[in-house]
Amino acid sequence: MSLPCTRSALLLATLTLATTATAETVEIKGARFPAALETEDRRYERIGHGLFRYMIWDAYAGAYYQAQGFPRPAPQSDVPRRLELEYFHAIEAEEFAEATRKSVREALDDATYAELASPLEAFNERYRDVAPGDRYALGWDGDRLTLALNGETLFEGNDPALANALFGIWLGEDPLGEAFRDDLLGR
Repeated sequence: MSLPCTRSALLLATLTLATTATAETVEIKGARFPAALETEDRRYERIGHGLFRYMIWDAYAGAYYQAQGFPRPAPQSDVPRRLELEYFHAIEAEEFAEATRKSVREALDDATYAELASPLEAFNERYRDVAPGDRYALGWDGDRLTLALNGETLFEGNDPALANALFGIWLGEDPLGEAFRDDLLGR
């Protein structure tokens, strides 16, 4: 009688381990996103992940993270957060700058955009061309906005309004893609 219980327990343990291992890291078309990221002073937990499609192409995969212990999700707030995007196609730096400028402009009223125009251009100047497999990370730690490409920091600033506008491109009320936003927010 203990043999069937042992088999059941082993089966349950195996299924639990398989589920836990799968939940730790997600993979989207070869792009891997861990369940959590550690920085020098903070742990970020993955809220959601998804695939962004542009017309008929799979453009990039992404994951949205927030600092452990904060209300979830809060992509346009003072909450420390991070968005990672891994690209499947080459894209030129100027294309990133143009798309960022246009998306932020469309999301803001004239006065707010005018206030952000200069810091936004400083941010846009830091973009670099990407090749398939490259990864941009946009981060806000509560005090500092960063943009990194493959782990190399390209931009640092301290403007929370700019941070919210940039996160809004993917996670705001009128994002580039609603399904992608909802996937990133774990909806």
